[in-house]
Amino acid sequence: MSKVKQNDTIEVHYTGKLKDGQVFDSSLEREPLKVTLGQGMLIPGFENGIIGMEVNEKKTIDIPKAEAYGDVRKELFHTIKKEELPQEIKPEVGMGLVARNEDGSERQLRVSEVQEDAIVVDANHPLAGQDLVFELELIDIK
Repeated sequence: MSKVKQNDTIEVHYTGKLKDGQVFDSSLEREPLKVTLGQGMLIPGFENGIIGMEVNEKKTIDIPKAEAYGDVRKELFHTIKKEELPQEIKPEVGMGLVARNEDGSERQLRVSEVQEDAIVVDANHPLAGQDLVFELELIDIK
């Protein structure tokens, strides 16, 4: 039976959890994830965990934050004056916002603090600073 190797295109079902067991994402209620390894589309720990698996194999992998989304980076917190926000936005802690970069691309932000005349937004990935656990089931190797 063949095993997954770098540059294979695979289909995998997964359930991603935090260390406390809280599920943050799962493919079980939708189509399996289809991806070609070695393209930088997956976090390193997830990709490394799939290498060597066989079709129909199931396993659980622990991914340290260094192989996931890294540490929370303080330089990705920014203060924005409330007057710079669209008037219809009433910021609350945890609220998601989208900022448009100069090149037209978008960046996801989360409100981390609401002050009297400003807000502090966090541009870190929501899972930065977290060790992750993934339950994997390899469906196919193409």
